[in-house]
Amino acid sequence: MYYTVESDKSFEQASADLDTAVKRHSFGVLHVHNIGDTLRGKGIAFEENCNVFEVCNPGQAAKVLSSDMRLNMALPCRISVYTEKGKTKIGTISPVQMLGMLSSEAALAQVAKEVEEKIILMIDEAK
Repeated sequence: MYYTVESDKSFEQASADLDTAVKRHSFGVLHVHNIGDTLRGKGIAFEENCNVFEVCNPGQAAKVLSSDMRLNMALPCRISVYTEKGKTKIGTISPVQMLGMLSSEAALAQVAKEVEEKIILMIDEAK
């Protein structure tokens, strides 16, 4: 269900490298949520760092939405760079498995497979 790798890079460097990898694979970064800063800004003592990247390939998103508009609730894809007990990690939830729970259309399964392969490449490059 999850694809997660550990990186020897700092949180900041892994985040920057993921941003570059996403763009290199013709995806866009729609937004980056800095969860750690958000929680700390609300007065919560939170020691870890977490950037959640919302990423999207417009062509693939259009295929999914043209088939079933309700799937907008599963888009865009998310890739996280985070720290856990002093280690930097990068991960995502499998688009194939997530879409498999939401739709049984074979054409969408192929789109999810293509997207997942690209996301794994991005994560591995940023690692």
